[in-house]
Parts: sequence; C-alpha cells; structure tokens
Amino acid sequence: MKQFSIEIKNRVGELAKVTELMAEHAINILAIASESASSKPVVRVVTEDQTSTRKALSRSGRDFTEQDILLVKMIDRPGELAKMARRLAREGINVESIYIFGKARGMTEIAIAVDDHKGAKKVLDIRD
Repeated sequence: MKQFSIEIKNRVGELAKVTELMAEHAINILAIASESASSKPVVRVVTEDQTSTRKALSRSGRDFTEQDILLVKMIDRPGELAKMARRLAREGINVESIYIFGKARGMTEIAIAVDDHKGAKKVLDIRD
C-alpha cells in the first residue's frame, strides 16, 4: 500500500479541497491524517485506488509524494505499540509516520511509513 502526502496551505478549506478532489474521481479514502505544525503542512491519505489517486493529484497540480506503508496488526492493549516501536528502534529503523488504520475484535491495525521497509517487515514478521 501507499500513503500519499499532499502539501497544503494552512488555511480554511484546504481539507475540503483535497477530499473533494478524491470524491470527484470516486476515490475512496481508507485512512487520513494531517499535520499542520510544520512549515509545509500535509494531508496524508491511503486510498483504495493508488493509480487513480496518483492521476488525480498529478492532474490537479498539487505537490505530493508517495511512500510505501506497512499495515501492522497488534493486540489492542496498553504497551503493544511501545513494544513494536522499541523493536524497530533497536534495529535503527525510523518511523516517519503512523496512524490507526482500524480496530476490530480486540486487534488494532496501524499504518506505518518507515525509512527501511524491508527491514521493518523482517523485524515485525510481516509477510506479503
């Protein structure tokens, strides 16, 4: 899966513009997060259709980047995320973004973007 990080301006209506762009192209958003504290605010989205998302963003003229993400399932209890983060840290793998993707039946699924995708898959025992 890919995460699209879309540069926005820190002003009213920017989220509406990004989500309307997705809606106009019938792109379903699976996860979304934003960050406006930095000098370059971004909206990060994960969608069902990466190809259409890429085309829509390119045609809109918006600045964006793509990054592979990993979906990690863990037991939904205190400390599980800390254990995962520590395992990655011990291997020198930096987590660049993270957000909850969903929760169901006592499990939490998170999306993470890391600087070493292959290494993180090995550390977290994620198989394709």
